[in-house]
Amino acid sequence: MMAVMTTLASPRRVMAPYRGVLALPGVRGLFLIALLARVPVTAAGVTLTLHVVLDLHHGYAAAGLVGTATTVASAVGAPLLGRFVDRRGLRPMLVVTTLAEALFWAASPRLPYPVLLAAAAVAGLLTLPVFGVIRQSIAALVPEQQRRQAYALDSMSVELSFMIGPALAVFAVTAVSARATMFAIGAGITLSGLALYLFNPPVRAGHEEHAPVPRRQWLTGRMVTLLAVGTVATLVLSGTDVAVVAALRASGQLSFTGLVLAVWAAYSLIGGFVYGAQHRAIPPLALVAALCALTIPIGLASGHWLLLCLAILPAGALCAPTLAATADAVSRLAPPAVRGEAMGLHSSAITVGLALGAPLAGAVIDNSHHPGWGFAAAGVVGLVVTAVAGLTLVRRRLARRP
Repeated sequence: MMAVMTTLASPRRVMAPYRGVLALPGVRGLFLIALLARVPVTAAGVTLTLHVVLDLHHGYAAAGLVGTATTVASAVGAPLLGRFVDRRGLRPMLVVTTLAEALFWAASPRLPYPVLLAAAAVAGLLTLPVFGVIRQSIAALVPEQQRRQAYALDSMSVELSFMIGPALAVFAVTAVSARATMFAIGAGITLSGLALYLFNPPVRAGHEEHAPVPRRQWLTGRMVTLLAVGTVATLVLSGTDVAVVAALRASGQLSFTGLVLAVWAAYSLIGGFVYGAQHRAIPPLALVAALCALTIPIGLASGHWLLLCLAILPAGALCAPTLAATADAVSRLAPPAVRGEAMGLHSSAITVGLALGAPLAGAVIDNSHHPGWGFAAAGVVGLVVTAVAGLTLVRRRLARRP
């Protein structure tokens, strides 16, 4: 806490490491494209949901099935696309995925539900991997000693895009229509792919090795632990998201949902900013364990939106730092020649966590009839997985000792 207060009290000290990162050639342009490209991507899910419900007149279960098909397919496709980049380069992958996205979003508003479901799965497999590409390019553009700050900036950029994208999509759907919003999202994603193609950020530094590396040499227990940490982090975040909505609905304060979620995101932004300004890195396992532990008691304050805003502060401040720490660690551990595949696996791990957290918290809330248990379930499951991952890592290290 003292370190945080000292950092906040020294604006020049806080900004110095970030200025150093942004002064590097190509970094400012990369972050600008990242922010703009992620907005339509983050708006896609809620837009598809509203299209299925409002235009195709199906229930939320059918809408959720489309989301599940897209999510599962993108989790499978991310490492495959990353490997494509490692072997063929960035631009060929961008051509394939940008064309696939353009075709899907141009056709999907007119498709009947069964065809839309199948098309969503194919499109998910070929989703433009904006998140993975940006993180891979950061590793190529930024020296190791400055990557923690760079990934902190990246996590803050992700937070901003999730604050803007879904809200903008809901506004556009209610003000115009879901179909028109789908066309706009398709245009935005296509332009994002084109911008990345023209900018063509490097995926490896000039001095880094290009020779292939067998998967067994880099997909080690430590790498698997880092991927598990990423999954746990987003599992807790998506579980918290659902629990917040349930808590406010139970207390008759559902209209404050947007405000509470915005405050939560602001805490994450501040936490990411402070994390990147620190001189010492915090291990990802420690960050995710703290995130899980601090999420468990949030439900005790679920009776009033203002108390919920206060209770969510400690865990909220750890969201961006945890995701930044895992991305940084994966970039350091993966050999440059396979960094695309490694970052794709990291994106898949995050996607899996997002897909699991919401139904986990929702099921617990439905069966317990109390929203507070949703926070507790996400935190406890996350702690258990973190403990198992940590113990496995320790056992492997002890086994290697003579």
